Amino acid sequence: MNKKTPALLSLVALDIGFISGRKITSLLPSICASAEAGEMVALIGRNGIGKSTLLRTIAGLQPPLGGTVNILGSDTSTYSRKHIAREVGYISTEVVRAGDMRVYDLVTLGRYPYTNWFGMIDETSRSAIDEAIARAGLNALKDRLIIELSDGERQRAMIAMALARDTTIVLMDEPTAFLDVGSRFEIMSLMHKIAVDRGKTVVFSTHDLHSAINQADKIWLMTEGGIHEGAPEDLLLHNSFDHLLENSNLKINKYDGEIQLRREAKGKIFISGKGFEKYCTEKAVIRAGYETTGTPTDPAVEILTENKHAWILKKNGRVYECDSIYDLVKILSDKINLTS
Repeated sequence: MNKKTPALLSLVALDIGFISGRKITSLLPSICASAEAGEMVALIGRNGIGKSTLLRTIAGLQPPLGGTVNILGSDTSTYSRKHIAREVGYISTEVVRAGDMRVYDLVTLGRYPYTNWFGMIDETSRSAIDEAIARAGLNALKDRLIIELSDGERQRAMIAMALARDTTIVLMDEPTAFLDVGSRFEIMSLMHKIAVDRGKTVVFSTHDLHSAINQADKIWLMTEGGIHEGAPEDLLLHNSFDHLLENSNLKINKYDGEIQLRREAKGKIFISGKGFEKYCTEKAVIRAGYETTGTPTDPAVEILTENKHAWILKKNGRVYECDSIYDLVKILSDKINLTS
């Protein structure tokens, strides 16, 4: 019988929390989770649930209260500080504010586990630094001061620092927080390349549920009962995300992971059509409070696409021809009165 290879990263009955004097505060029941090489894992949970504490515990920056963090089945509590630093890279949410530090200097800090007694770096480290800067798309900015960078550029510099260390596991605490849309996708793309092209395990915490569902290979969902893990689609199928929106007027669209406002239910609607036009129409009528169905209803919509885009709405015995989804939704919502 073939022996199963242990996961690259595994948490076994891990208990996280804080020790202050004689007081021990455990945040959650014991945690069990795993991640493989080449995977991008999103860590999701409510504020204060312990996401940052979990990442810091995995990185060896604070001790576990119980259980183990394992790399390829080996308990990291037996590692030296330098050994852990060579295996696990950690990027926090803290902003680097060193006024006279250049991008190249920051990335160089990533090689500290490989420096000698005098803090000198060798040719191997210089090559790793240059490669990390190139992979992060920072060649044109390597001599720029950190304080002169945009938020997105600064985050790429932090990731380059982790790349320079060439760790097996990269942990990121809210790497896309406070970034604009373009910068968020740049960072997500860079994280994906780190995982897929370099075979690293990337674990990142985020509040962006939509991006996590659509970009991550696996999700660790932290709840008061521990961690639920699996492919994003597994968690959607089991309604695992619903507890995040309890006691709110929000809901999750299971088909695309978007968070939507709960609206007053107006009934079911049948939509006849296909392709992107049907997808857009369904999205709009769902937002308007209707539930789509596969059986004929009143109201019902037929999408015409041959000569021009048009939407034929049958409602309460009347027929309306609409030139846009906007007009269709207005009639459905009784915001305008048109005659047939």
